[in-house]
Amino acid sequence: MAAEGRQSRLTPVTVAAVERLPHSGVRHTGRVLRLRLGLPRWVVAALLSIAALLLAGCGGGASGASAQFSPQPNFLGGNGGPNPQLPNPGMPQPSLSASAPGGPAPSSGATGSSAPAADPNVVASKLVEPTGLVVLPDGTALVGERRSGRIYRIVPNSSASAQLVQTLPGVDGSGDGGLLDLAISPSYAEDGLIYAYLTTATDNRVVHFPIGSAPSPVIAGIPRGLDGNVGRIAFDATGALLIGTGDAGNPALARSMTSLAGKILRTDDIGQPASDNPDPASPVYARGFTEVDGLCVDPQRGTRMAVTGDKIQLIRPGLDYAGLAPAATLPAALAGGGGCALAGNQLAVATATGQALAVAPVGSTDSKIGTFQAAVARKYGRLRTVVFGSDGAIWLTTRNRDGHGQPVPADDRVIRLTELNSTGSVL
Repeated sequence: MAAEGRQSRLTPVTVAAVERLPHSGVRHTGRVLRLRLGLPRWVVAALLSIAALLLAGCGGGASGASAQFSPQPNFLGGNGGPNPQLPNPGMPQPSLSASAPGGPAPSSGATGSSAPAADPNVVASKLVEPTGLVVLPDGTALVGERRSGRIYRIVPNSSASAQLVQTLPGVDGSGDGGLLDLAISPSYAEDGLIYAYLTTATDNRVVHFPIGSAPSPVIAGIPRGLDGNVGRIAFDATGALLIGTGDAGNPALARSMTSLAGKILRTDDIGQPASDNPDPASPVYARGFTEVDGLCVDPQRGTRMAVTGDKIQLIRPGLDYAGLAPAATLPAALAGGGGCALAGNQLAVATATGQALAVAPVGSTDSKIGTFQAAVARKYGRLRTVVFGSDGAIWLTTRNRDGHGQPVPADDRVIRLTELNSTGSVL
């Protein structure tokens, strides 16, 4: 359970976005720096990371500072340098042995003597609980392992193995926490930023980083617990960042307006409350969530949906979803909802217990969710994440090594589908 005293900071701690200049009492945000100096976002992120380190070194007399600013875990690793750990020695490492704690080394395609044949849809295998996944503009994908914080680049239609590109330091993968999701900046072509939702030893938080660079906090201080940490992130059609947070094992936090737990938060790209939120001074957009297993947005229509267990909710501003009837419920045969994806008039939900992709039509005017049907049922085992690529392909991750599945030697896997039915269409 999370301590009650840790949930009182309604204003997000945006260490990377806000700094206090000595002797002036003036606060400047990364957005102001960009507007006034015309600097690219990745340059601003790097400058602010350096500034945060310098301030940390001379902040010994800050006991009288405002309560909304608190020390945060160091994201630069044990040596304090700017380079990410590749790999992080504190986390399980890939191994050629399937019995090793860190799991077998990732590769492309299904392998192992018991695999009947290579599946061309499997684009990476032998990962350890791959959870967050984003498709980059060049058609490659980044996938993050929940427990280790490792991030791999996957090239579809290639015989090359998944390439380890970064390990995020400070990730605590105990319980249901860890590296829980990834998202790509709406301005990726300009700033090259990847966003991640993760658990540390003290909180849950969102960070951002260019691949190969140290992460900077965007919003921190989200309560964590022994469980109830599961959350997701996504950018909505307006460019605002949606952050779905768990209740840290304390349902009362989900309904409290003074806690960041059990919420859908909505901020700008540097963690400040979106100006058109129900309360423009608060990041809270909706509340009353136990956990957020899936969070998806239709970029064309702006529809926002969240998956909590077997319930699918249409996210609307200011609502308390505790006890609120869901917009739809997964059928028993497709239980165990995880990540979701929206495109046009289709909703797809990855299911663990159902071991299938649950697909339903969505009304074009009222966003009413129709009847769910199963796709790729019991073909890849327990599914965790689903993402639609810009080329129409569907990307999935499995969760067969989470202690509840029956893994094959190739698990865990990343799957890329271009067809789901005999008509040749994906959905």
